Amino acid sequence: TECVSGCVCPEGLFDDGRGGCVEKKDCPCVHNNEWYSSGEKIKVDCNTCTCQKGVWECTDNVCYGTCMIYGSGHYNTFDGKFYDFDGSCEYVATQDFCGDKNSSGSFSIITENVPCGTTGVTCSKAIKMFLGVMKTLSNRNATPLPAILEVTPNTKKFSEMTVGLYLVIETSNGVMLIWDKKTTVFIKLNPDYKGKVCGLCGNFDDKANNDFTTRSGLLESNPLNFGNSWKQSPMCPDVTEEIKPCDLKPHRKSWAEKECSIIQSEVFKICHSKVNPHPFYEACVHDACSCDSGGDCECFCSAVAAYAQECIKAEACVFWRTPDICPIFCDYYN
Repeated sequence: TECVSGCVCPEGLFDDGRGGCVEKKDCPCVHNNEWYSSGEKIKVDCNTCTCQKGVWECTDNVCYGTCMIYGSGHYNTFDGKFYDFDGSCEYVATQDFCGDKNSSGSFSIITENVPCGTTGVTCSKAIKMFLGVMKTLSNRNATPLPAILEVTPNTKKFSEMTVGLYLVIETSNGVMLIWDKKTTVFIKLNPDYKGKVCGLCGNFDDKANNDFTTRSGLLESNPLNFGNSWKQSPMCPDVTEEIKPCDLKPHRKSWAEKECSIIQSEVFKICHSKVNPHPFYEACVHDACSCDSGGDCECFCSAVAAYAQECIKAEACVFWRTPDICPIFCDYYN
């Protein structure tokens, strides 16, 4: 946003939005409601943006796309659209089999969602990747407990490694799946797939406003209708209403809000101007209310970790875990 000439500034100077008057070359820029001085740089995905005379000038590198599925039915598409969908079925997370029934493709990733509390919310129990063979990552209990990994006969189409808390599967055709062995999955796609994929993760065309494209190619405004269109089996019931677990379990709401406030606190201050904390806070409260069948702390920790992961992508590294808050012990790595 360029500086706007203010009535309190002398002629030739511009209101800098912070109570001062500057020359046009020194106009600041705004990102996530934070002001940045001329010459300052920020990282947006794989590109660097520099504030120049009140306007962001960005490099135009083509970036990998990332879709995140986590907690009790939270989705952040390749194009950055946040929504909730609590369907109990198998759904297409993303695939390049799009368009007519005879269209060709190279991969498909399916998420199997099941109820994970008494309020009706759902979590991802298993992720299935089809690359000529099927690979299943499964948490059979559908709660944040240590998971089971099922592997079909090995193939050179993918490699597998463990990085910290995550299991990483990378394919030879530019698809990467990162799984925390609980309820969080990141799907990363090579830029060659831009505009060529479909499913719950959207179409990866840099436009979030058309991410709710159904299996039949129609553009939906309702996330429930959109999500229902991507179920694998017509026998599964459609989702007809949004579940609000804090309304159903009001006694948990104050605890959930108190615990999740860490996302909006000083702990994550360095990240707030880079990644909007609000949708992650709302998702955290939602999960903390809904996790009423055990694993309360694990649901909370996964929700905060999802925001921390986005902060890392934006080059805002936050050390938020403590011996009292979601600790990870050295023995885990040993």
